[in-house]
Amino acid sequence: MNLYDLLIIDPQNDFLDIPGAALPVPGAAADMQRLADWLVPHAAQVRSITVTLDSHASVGVERTTFWLRADGAAVAPFTVITAAELARGDYRPRNPALLGEVHAYLQALEASGQRQLVVWPVHCVLGTWGHNIHSGLSEALAAWELATGQIVNKVLKGQNPLTEQYSAFKAEVPRADDARSLLNKPLIQALSAQGATLLIAGEASSHCVAASVADLIDTLPAARLQGTVLLTDCMSPVTGFETAVQEFLARASAAGIKAGRVASLA
Repeated sequence: MNLYDLLIIDPQNDFLDIPGAALPVPGAAADMQRLADWLVPHAAQVRSITVTLDSHASVGVERTTFWLRADGAAVAPFTVITAAELARGDYRPRNPALLGEVHAYLQALEASGQRQLVVWPVHCVLGTWGHNIHSGLSEALAAWELATGQIVNKVLKGQNPLTEQYSAFKAEVPRADDARSLLNKPLIQALSAQGATLLIAGEASSHCVAASVADLIDTLPAARLQGTVLLTDCMSPVTGFETAVQEFLARASAAGIKAGRVASLA
């Protein structure tokens, strides 16, 4: 019997293509139902389950509620704000006391060469409907706990409002004053255990899944990466970022990670 460890990244209502979602990803609801439908009859084969949850305040550096334009107007969702534009006065934080700290943050973010700040709609606020797990998957997780006597490891991410966190494992710019933003070594260690295939699913493949897998590539042993499978029928990209997914899958393949489909799992 094949054994699996299951990592599910951000399977939350606000990312589903359902009414009321703040940041819907086309195909996400079907992705998560597909995973749920597989999990219930295969519960005995799943050794562990980790679910990460994007977890925010209503105001944070990566969301519309944090920013104003120079004229005081609201900033539209999906606006890119650079350190240079902030310094020039094109944009400003609603809280003027944060200007210096935010400028330093944007400089550090851009210095990595990996990202610029994207202003997203307010989503996955702790305690709201949007933060909740897809209903069908939530039921499947509860059934797995009942069948196995184990508990799903639910990991909150993105709680610091002054740094973004796409990855399940660390913030884009970790903060020395907040351990929650630093590399989550216990979680890395838990996922590195041999003896079962590591399955990865979740939303969105273009952003949080891709960033999480990039950190796994940098931290997991090669043998564990070679025993990892991306469930490509249980993840979907944000519209317009399909090319980023192809780049992500190519990097994963080069590291020895396989692409598969949940329907093909024995």
